[in-house]
Amino acid sequence: MLISLTILLILTSMYWGFSSRSNQRQQQKNCRSNLQKIYVAMEIYATDHAGKFPEQRGTRTSAEALDVLVPRYTADTSSFICPGSKDAPLPSGMSLLKQKISYAYYLGRGKSDAPEALMSDKQVDTLAKVPGQPLFSTNGKPPGNNHHKYGGNILFCDGRTEFSPARSAFSLGLPQGVVLLNP
Repeated sequence: MLISLTILLILTSMYWGFSSRSNQRQQQKNCRSNLQKIYVAMEIYATDHAGKFPEQRGTRTSAEALDVLVPRYTADTSSFICPGSKDAPLPSGMSLLKQKISYAYYLGRGKSDAPEALMSDKQVDTLAKVPGQPLFSTNGKPPGNNHHKYGGNILFCDGRTEFSPARSAFSLGLPQGVVLLNP
């Protein structure tokens, strides 16, 4: 009976555990919601800044670039942490400058770049991608493993979010003036 109970616990943890597919799907859904919340703040920012999303030249991380959103455009810093990542929660309404967020940011885009990517889960690197190239972790290990090995979400400049498997389902270019900042 003890062996049966042990096997049952192992199977249960595999099915509903942190890295299980069903748990990751729920976290991906919550992640999309976070990206939508961030987009609302970015859209308001863009309205105030001639259609441009936050653009802090010389920044090295997405947190540095997006710091201008807090607290004027949003005080909800919990949205900057992907529920699928193991990143620590952020203090509400506090600057992002010395913090680590869970999302990559395409610096240099504006509202007129509607079909282009604006943000995403952590990526494996900061290079442009063509369909089929690794975008997120393919083995569940860093970098790019917000959702283990099950892909991630991409927020586009028009506010829509789409899921991509670990190997890119989209062409994600980096034209002159656009830089991908990973967290």
